Amino acid sequence: MKTIVFFNNKGGVGKTTLVYHFTYMLAELGYKSLAIDLDPQANLTSMFLSDSRLQEIYDNELSRPTILESIRPLNRGTSDIQIAHIENINDKIGLLAGDLELSLFEDKLSSSWGNCLNRDEAAFRIVSSFYRVIAEANHRFGADFNIIDIGPNFGAINRATLIAADYVIVPMAADLFSLQGLKNLGNRLEDWHTQWEDRVSRNPEPTLALPKGDMKPLGYVIMQHGIKESRPVKSYLKWANRIPQVFRQFVLKDNVHSNIAVENDEYCIALLKHYHSLIPMAMEARKPIFLLKPSEGAIGAHLGAVRNSYSDFKALTEKILSIIGS
Repeated sequence: MKTIVFFNNKGGVGKTTLVYHFTYMLAELGYKSLAIDLDPQANLTSMFLSDSRLQEIYDNELSRPTILESIRPLNRGTSDIQIAHIENINDKIGLLAGDLELSLFEDKLSSSWGNCLNRDEAAFRIVSSFYRVIAEANHRFGADFNIIDIGPNFGAINRATLIAADYVIVPMAADLFSLQGLKNLGNRLEDWHTQWEDRVSRNPEPTLALPKGDMKPLGYVIMQHGIKESRPVKSYLKWANRIPQVFRQFVLKDNVHSNIAVENDEYCIALLKHYHSLIPMAMEARKPIFLLKPSEGAIGAHLGAVRNSYSDFKALTEKILSIIGS
């Protein structure tokens, strides 16, 4: 089981769209994945599911088939985690649907983080709940990967999710605020790893499965860069070429000065281009842009863009698999 979280505390960079397309490309390459929506905005869920299915799920006030149901007994203090419902998107993709009410679990997670220091078993069960729910669902679905989408913040939900991750990929825009977000991210991952190691040593119940808190940064993906003659334009390069040094210094904690250009940086997983009018087509068809067909509007120049997007996301996915394999 390999768990990958896509995260940046700078929002609006196309993170959820990246998670969605990456999951589908893994399926194209023959891998089975479990997509987990732990962003209380539930945008990933809305991308995967039809409007009618979304209404069925969220109109059910008594027992919604979302990830919230699997942790609700813990939040109420009545029991431990429950088996999560898996939405079968296809034979290669399963989904643990998100829930707007997941944000109500934030306070419980926050207080439990501190209570772990007091060797409180209930606190450890709460902090490890996402990890244990996902592990059980992964085993039941038989997935090769868990792919997790979370919100752009450093709250308790994201902390509990990130300590459950094997790998972290950072979606970015090439701008000042994304660079600042990258600096914040590196410092926070290091702090959480150290704090979790201390807490794990105090766990009073040795049979309780706990995450390792590895959170290994794999690299970054620059979203929606402009292109001119197949190369990023100057306005993007101004900020993009600062990313390699910032990523090394603040995320990898390597203080050796580097003048590596982003296009030559081994940690730059991909530079993803604009796909403009393909996005609304894909949203209407409820599928990734690289699987659009002529009957769905992908004709003429659009058809060429669809083929290019397939190549782009395939290269991105194969690079991630290669990094993990090495």
